[in-house]
Amino acid sequence: MPADVLDRAPDDRVQVLDADGEVVAPDLLPDLDDEELVEMYRDMRFARRFDERMISLQRQGRLGTYSSLAGQEGAQVGSTYALADTDTLFYQYREHGALVARGLPWEYLLYWMGHERGNAALADVNVFPLNISIAGHIPHAVGWSWAAKRDGDEQVGVVHFGDGATSEGDFHEAMNFAGVFDTPTVFVCNNNQWAISVPRERQTASATIAQKAAAYGFDGVQVDGMDPLATYVVTKAARERALDPAEGELRPTLIEAVQYRFGAHTTADDPDVYRDEDEVEEWRDRGPLARFGAFLWDRGLLDQERLDAMNEAIDDELADIVDRAEDVAADPTDLFADVYAESTDELDAQRAYLTDLRARHGDETLLDE
Repeated sequence: MPADVLDRAPDDRVQVLDADGEVVAPDLLPDLDDEELVEMYRDMRFARRFDERMISLQRQGRLGTYSSLAGQEGAQVGSTYALADTDTLFYQYREHGALVARGLPWEYLLYWMGHERGNAALADVNVFPLNISIAGHIPHAVGWSWAAKRDGDEQVGVVHFGDGATSEGDFHEAMNFAGVFDTPTVFVCNNNQWAISVPRERQTASATIAQKAAAYGFDGVQVDGMDPLATYVVTKAARERALDPAEGELRPTLIEAVQYRFGAHTTADDPDVYRDEDEVEEWRDRGPLARFGAFLWDRGLLDQERLDAMNEAIDDELADIVDRAEDVAADPTDLFADVYAESTDELDAQRAYLTDLRARHGDETLLDE
């Protein structure tokens, strides 16, 4: 791993593959075998197909509001492949690709269908629960990392968030704490150019987001987030520094992964009212799947037959996941389960009232009314 990959100027963007899948930095090619490269691409394709399937389910009323990841597969999957399984992930709500790279428990779908147990299942793959409040999870990641350091664990906390999160106080407080206490934290800003309807140029006057790390005493690096190999290289280097910094270095690193959100902010959003489709298409030409696919194709690791087989296997796996999730019946009394640490008399009365209604009328009658 080149020692200077994290020591570049914040505007010196790291790139391994260009938009056509050509290698532009041979010295940065990661030491991944052919099987790992194909598996990385498979996870990226799975993430994109998962995204399409979830949006379809939401439109059919079979899933709640959903956040699309399309365009961001390279940063999510590439960065996660650079980690050890024992490292802990903290994510916002769009990084489904990172979960795919961790094995994606089928129960994850339950969260988007309204079952909190879908969040709990993520603990089995060392992922903290999904976070909806913008940047609220970043201090949690730093606290976890500090605890790992104090316990002498060889583990890193990796926290994903969007460019909009860098305008929140939680981001700055967490960065400051990480610098002061030298925590083994890798901050991954998925700069997808839009914080809902606020463009990147209205988000900050800084030339880059990566340079914000300088204010807190550690390094920031900008990477082509649509290049999974570049994101892998940078994240791996950041992980190594977090566990074993050189003299004078601090453990944390801020990675700004420059990319683009192809779809809407969520299924409740209409991006046509605030951005031009020509801009979307311009970024789509640099897309991570086509770029990485071209790289593998040129190396003889991918052809149409393998691609067709891969797509068929992905669709079969997705169908099974959806079937299992839709087989789970909702329990309306779960509404009362986690309102407070200890239930109150008022909550108990409400639960009893609902239980009585269900016993007398049945769930179907209540739904009809």
